[in-house]
Amino acid sequence: MRPYNFSAGPAALPEPVLRQAAEEMLDWHGCGMGVMEMSHRGKEFISICEDAEHTLRELLAVPSNVRILFMQGGGLGENAIVPMNLSRGGAVDVVVTGSWSQKSLKEAGRYADARAAASNEASGHTELPAPATWALRDEAAYVHVCSNETIHGVEMHTLPDLAALGSRAPLVVDCSSHILSRPIDWSRVGLAFAGAQKNIGPAGLTLVFVRDDLLGHALPICPSAFDYSVVAANGSMYNTPPTYGIYMAGLVFHWVKAQGGVAEMDRRAAEKAALLYGYLDDNGGFYRNPVAPGARSRMNVPFFLADERLNEAFLTGAREAGLLQLKGHKSVGGMRASIYNAMPLSGVQALVNHLQDFARRHG
Repeated sequence: MRPYNFSAGPAALPEPVLRQAAEEMLDWHGCGMGVMEMSHRGKEFISICEDAEHTLRELLAVPSNVRILFMQGGGLGENAIVPMNLSRGGAVDVVVTGSWSQKSLKEAGRYADARAAASNEASGHTELPAPATWALRDEAAYVHVCSNETIHGVEMHTLPDLAALGSRAPLVVDCSSHILSRPIDWSRVGLAFAGAQKNIGPAGLTLVFVRDDLLGHALPICPSAFDYSVVAANGSMYNTPPTYGIYMAGLVFHWVKAQGGVAEMDRRAAEKAALLYGYLDDNGGFYRNPVAPGARSRMNVPFFLADERLNEAFLTGAREAGLLQLKGHKSVGGMRASIYNAMPLSGVQALVNHLQDFARRHG
């Protein structure tokens, strides 16, 4: 049996997907070529791309007035590409809930009048500022949120309704680290983006979902390859897209569909998170998770040992037990278990077993 990989990204992929990709590596469906060797404009790859988009649209119930773009640059790239396309050089409001939204605020400031409408920095990024407390500007071109903070383990379980807050601005959502783990309320979203390397596929592919009415407003400095209207008009083929990433994402989309779709991923995410948080909250103080219960991520679970001198021993024992990539992000320390869609319940149970055993031997 393969070890359980708790990496935050690039992250584990479903084993059936990896096996299918291996089988098709040298010859995709009898065409004599592997996907990495295909022309992105050839009929073989066009069929792969169209199938991936169709399946993703079905899985997330993406409405017809929302374009799906296959791009490059990751979440950090989108932190620049979004304001170049949507800000019109004006005001941008960002809700700061952790490291990633802090980066979004800083980058947007290079192209627009970006301001933090709310921040949870005073809590150490362990709580979520209530939408009613957000200081939104009437003139804001858009409001940016990161709906799941990978480093600090904070998740918005419900997207804010900006209209109910009196704002006419579209909501921009960085959903990189929990996409496909729960439904998206598209009635509240103007644009969403997600790097694929956490819950969808290999690094290199970035998904963008953008409403039709938000196209066509790019700043003059925006490169053509990053202008959403240009990318949309060319079916994500204006420049060579990340072809193998799209292929792998398509395999994952079909895997999710075969498992029961996003509804089943949502159910599994709740079950896995309940198991892990349940032990972290009831272990006699040997471990702790600092995030407020109502703001806890179901994908990224940071935790700390009460005696941090035991950190290396914990990680060594985890590796020996086949539990990989549990070291926390360098900016916060401790441990972090990323339990994305590809992580089975058995992997989380194996982690809890190790937590229990280590606490018994060192408590």
